[in-house]
Amino acid sequence: MSSVRRLVLTASPAGAPGPAGTPEGVPEGAERVAADGLVGWRFLSDAWAAAPDPGPGWAALTLPEDATANPHPLVVTDVDSTLIQQEVIELLAAHAGREAEVAEVTERAMRGELDFAQSLHARVEALAGLPVGVVEEVVDAVRPTDGALELIAAVHAAGGRVCAVSGGFTSVLAPLAAAWGLHAYCANELEAADGRLTGRVVGTVVDRAAKAAMLRAWAADAGVAETAVVAVGDGANDIDLLTAAGCGVALCAKPALREHADVVLDVPSFTPLRWLLGL
Repeated sequence: MSSVRRLVLTASPAGAPGPAGTPEGVPEGAERVAADGLVGWRFLSDAWAAAPDPGPGWAALTLPEDATANPHPLVVTDVDSTLIQQEVIELLAAHAGREAEVAEVTERAMRGELDFAQSLHARVEALAGLPVGVVEEVVDAVRPTDGALELIAAVHAAGGRVCAVSGGFTSVLAPLAAAWGLHAYCANELEAADGRLTGRVVGTVVDRAAKAAMLRAWAADAGVAETAVVAVGDGANDIDLLTAAGCGVALCAKPALREHADVVLDVPSFTPLRWLLGL
């Protein structure tokens, strides 16, 4: 994480009083907040969703210089509850009637209370016996987070890359990557035999260390310094990912991750990140 002051973007409850005035270059419906070494903007209710693009000058307020100076951005993002709105393993577990128990383990893992690899193996066991066809149903049920596809398109238009690294599964991420225009991706492999999931993953689990390693590999491939990479995540297993990047973004994140981020987005959208990148 860089030494710049952290930016916090948050949404106030509906009906909160509006700001006395909106500073130049800041979206309408936002007010500046600064305390305890943090600087940011509080969006009133859902004002962030309808706010106009504030322009590239806004980025200079907050992001590390390397992140905004790079003419070809490299964004590396987590997938579940970050790039997409859902947790894929919970969608799969719903087909086995075990969504609630899997969701409880996922929540504990994202808070950093459980070892991620061990928790993944335990959750995947709940999928044993499911027909492989449920994966396609889950792909159809996945929804991108607000502004995610627009960010991908804007980064591509600038000659940059968006890559996704996930503790989820390749069989779900691969078709999404193709449809949404991701440059590269990395996830776990679900084992299947005789047309059914075995309840196991193949190979090494994509954990927090693996996520950071993929960021470094993608930065090297793009010829971009790690300090110029923007990483986005939501849970404890994204800590290494954010700290490996020049700018770490916590999106509606668990407390375990927030303290490691340069930018804390408490609005469920990639749109403010696109603003910050000047795209």
